[in-house]
Amino acid sequence: MTQAIDLSGLLQRLATLVQGPRRHLVALAGPPAAGKSHICDILQKQLPAAGLLQMDGFHLDDRLLRRRGLLARKGAPETFDLDGFTVMLDRLAADDGRDVLVPVFDRGIETSRAAAAEITSPTRLILVEGNYLLLDRPGWRDLARHFALTVMLEAPEPVLRARLEGRWAGYDTETLHLKLDKNDLPNMRLVLKESRPADLVLPTG
Repeated sequence: MTQAIDLSGLLQRLATLVQGPRRHLVALAGPPAAGKSHICDILQKQLPAAGLLQMDGFHLDDRLLRRRGLLARKGAPETFDLDGFTVMLDRLAADDGRDVLVPVFDRGIETSRAAAAEITSPTRLILVEGNYLLLDRPGWRDLARHFALTVMLEAPEPVLRARLEGRWAGYDTETLHLKLDKNDLPNMRLVLKESRPADLVLPTG
């Protein structure tokens, strides 16, 4: 049964996992603009021994998206390398004593940088952050086997929309419409409507 929790309570839950002998992967899911990156920053400052894997590091490259006719939908489930992401989760869950290099999405250049971060072998807690970690669709629902705990970040739809509009501030009206109404908002509603229940819900609104 899903339980509501605040940030302090979440930190307490995660602090016990950092110190344990087993490696734990924790899913931090949520729609675009729910504050996933911000919450992860806070958690890592409070739990410096925790590692981080961002699903955004598995974005398909813009050139490939353009060839597939998907560039305008960048951020939708089909624009991620789900197989590669799954293999990375397998590697991290194996906990075989080796350090693991992971990709990072660089928003400055809108592309992923391979082997841009490292999760060292002693790391006992890995935060896994992304929109679709709880998506109830083939392939995506199989990710659940990796997670010791799942957390959904929630905010009211009007709040999410306002944050997304702020994200694209400075663009002309037509571009804003394309980015927001044709991509970000459909992705947001997909997460809200088709995600499986999480163990914990963290309001961020």
